[in-house]
Amino acid sequence: MASQSIIFRETKQGKGFYILLAVLGAFLALGALSFFHAEHHGHHVTGMNNQIVWGLPHVFAIFLIVAASGALNVGSIGTVFGKKIYQPMGRLSALLAISLLVGGLIVLVLDLGHADRLIIAMTHYNFKSIFAWNIILYNGFLVLSAIYIWTMMDRKAKGFYKPAGVAAFTWRLILTTGTGSIFGFLVSRDFYNSAVMAPLFIVMSFVFGLAVFILVLHFTYKWTGRELGDKVMNRLRYLLAVFIAGVLLMELARHLTGLYISQRIGVETFILRDGGIYTQLFWVVQILLGSILPLSLIFCRKLKDNRLALLLAAGFAILGGFAQLYVILIGGQAYPLTLFPGAEVSSDYFDGAINGYTPSVWEIMLGVGGVALALVMVTIGVKVLRFLPESLSDAVADPHSK
Repeated sequence: MASQSIIFRETKQGKGFYILLAVLGAFLALGALSFFHAEHHGHHVTGMNNQIVWGLPHVFAIFLIVAASGALNVGSIGTVFGKKIYQPMGRLSALLAISLLVGGLIVLVLDLGHADRLIIAMTHYNFKSIFAWNIILYNGFLVLSAIYIWTMMDRKAKGFYKPAGVAAFTWRLILTTGTGSIFGFLVSRDFYNSAVMAPLFIVMSFVFGLAVFILVLHFTYKWTGRELGDKVMNRLRYLLAVFIAGVLLMELARHLTGLYISQRIGVETFILRDGGIYTQLFWVVQILLGSILPLSLIFCRKLKDNRLALLLAAGFAILGGFAQLYVILIGGQAYPLTLFPGAEVSSDYFDGAINGYTPSVWEIMLGVGGVALALVMVTIGVKVLRFLPESLSDAVADPHSK
């Protein structure tokens, strides 16, 4: 069997390791600088305001949190569904999931203005709030992912491998449902309030997490000089295509439903036609560059087994996903609240007006710092512990296993 010939090893120490840590450390420093600057001067240094209270840092944070759930999906396919070709990647899958979640949560915590406010969120729970439920879901995800890694790395715990994988898989679905429900439960925002949000975020997590995993897997093996076969990458290639198509289907259902409901025609028209930057991000970046182009790169016959085409597809899928969250999160806030349904509202307090927002460099620095933290955790993890197989060549991975 494939698993019998797979040996896990730490990555070797070299100059490249320290250079990578230095580069990522520089981005981490920028994130820390952004946090201290905003904490000292206040949130007025960001582009956020009283109308748009969730800005670019929240886009970064939610992307990382949703991607964390999807990254664990690679290991879940091997454990829960018994697909042996995915099982050797389970350790890296769980490590990446933990790292992405921590990176996303650190952005959220630092954006609070006073990080000590986290203590209130951890000690005072309002169980009618979906935010409070998500705190529990995030902690549970970290614990279950750590247990999942333990069962894969400790032979004495091998008997708990399947139950731990099933528990982690179930929890990650609940977690992503909770993240999507944050928006779905906001009835005052016409672009948010929808039961489709929860399943949409689940499918989005598959795309984000798998795209990030493909890039991390490739460059990790590239930089460590290990062999990574086409059979493994092609499995991930077509899996990514299925997930991208799933997101397109869910988005189509969401917008068609919005256009059918009279109350939402205004916000749908704003996003799809009259929203300026949000309309451009939706059609050009999310749909064209983030969906159509990756699918074309994956299914083009001339690019079959082309590793660069797959990496580009994963990169564009990440770009499209980031644009999708930007449109949902910020575009949804830019459109005015429905305070009095059926009436036209106008006042000196921006009621009925389109809200403006321009991200500041401090928000970009904070978000990039969260990404850097996630990558630092992965880099150190594969260096000190046995997360990576020595080889995932076609012969070792055994693509014919079921």
